[in-house]
Amino acid sequence: MSNSLGRSTLIAYSAPSLVTSVAALPMVLFVPAYYADTLGLPLAAVGIAIAFSRLLDVVTDPLIGVMSDRVQMPLGRRKFWMVMGVPLFAYALWKVFVPGDSATPIYLATWSAFLYLGFTMIDLPHKAWGAELSADYDERSRVTSWREAISTAGQVVLLASLVWLAGHGVQDAGAQLKWIATAIVVGLPALMLLCVLSVREGKGDVFVQARPRAISGLKIVVLNPAFLRMVGCVLFFVSGIAVQGTLHRMILSDVMRDESRFTAMILFENIATLAGVPLWLWISVRIGKHRALIAAALWIAVWSLPLVVLRAGDADVLIVLITIRGSSFASILFLANSIAADVIDVDTLEAGEQRTGLFFSAWGMVTKLSLAFGVLIGTTLPAALGYEPSVGAISPEIETRLMAIYGIVPAGLMAVGVLFLLNFPITRERHAGVQVALSKLRGS
Repeated sequence: MSNSLGRSTLIAYSAPSLVTSVAALPMVLFVPAYYADTLGLPLAAVGIAIAFSRLLDVVTDPLIGVMSDRVQMPLGRRKFWMVMGVPLFAYALWKVFVPGDSATPIYLATWSAFLYLGFTMIDLPHKAWGAELSADYDERSRVTSWREAISTAGQVVLLASLVWLAGHGVQDAGAQLKWIATAIVVGLPALMLLCVLSVREGKGDVFVQARPRAISGLKIVVLNPAFLRMVGCVLFFVSGIAVQGTLHRMILSDVMRDESRFTAMILFENIATLAGVPLWLWISVRIGKHRALIAAALWIAVWSLPLVVLRAGDADVLIVLITIRGSSFASILFLANSIAADVIDVDTLEAGEQRTGLFFSAWGMVTKLSLAFGVLIGTTLPAALGYEPSVGAISPEIETRLMAIYGIVPAGLMAVGVLFLLNFPITRERHAGVQVALSKLRGS
């Protein structure tokens, strides 16, 4: 495909992310606090339920990844699964966001599992498709940056709407979640239709050289050192972000004593994230993707540490710090996905077949497990140290422990993740050599 994709193509391709990402945001920012505080479920039980719901991914992600690689359907290898995932995603999301009187840890775990399955059916083929839109090192970052920018734009629209609702007296978390669910259920089918009808889907590469046996191919996947390093960094990066996201509302409510600022804070954070996308894309072109990813992660770590000293009355300072810190969020996602596509090219060269879906299934599984792990840390660790959001006022000692978790734990996770990227082997020069070799195989 061409190395210069039109803006209309990138917008149409990214369109489903406008609402699928909106669904992912509340699962970290709204749902844990809503089920624990408003519905009265134990905080640790909520975290365990959400983490437990990800176990299904171990089976479903590789299966969907392989099928989207190898099974050619009339609609396309990737598009078919995306379309099939829409009704499951929408129905399960409604059950999670609008539980009625049925809320129990088992209920939350069950419907969260179905929600994540529907999300996998949409998101995994979507990312694999995006990796195939261009083979160029920097153009891939442009594709993933557009997808993350559209995702963030959806979150900005959502949060701006919640600010508007709050200004008109709708501040109940349950009512807000119902509004989010309604918008997603209505909007997703139309955006999916725009995507699948407007953007062509390429065929997977098939080379004349013999394919390795299944066991040999599996060894290539498992022993791909660059991919394993990307898995390691994403595990820590996403977990660190999720820890803070899980605690945002509780910090504002029980430490800052100003929960009403929550939606505005997340809105400012997402505006900063959206505004930072062109800057981080520019940085990645100048210094390389893995170095830009290191800088983005350390940016979050540095601005997380001052959070430890904040207390009641510091809501304005908290909002400023979270906004500054959040300006590199989208870069974490779009740079990591772009690098993953480059790493998969190495596998394509060595395996003799394109297994983008299989690799992105492992990638998506790690990302979702990392989110769940972050939620688990952000719920069980505070609970183990004596914090429970439904009991009212908390003591100064509990505040100190909670703020340490809020600031230090995410910063530490980001720092550990950076270690996986030091001396990363897939540079622009290395990737150019891989593409030359692949071009020869395609033409042989």
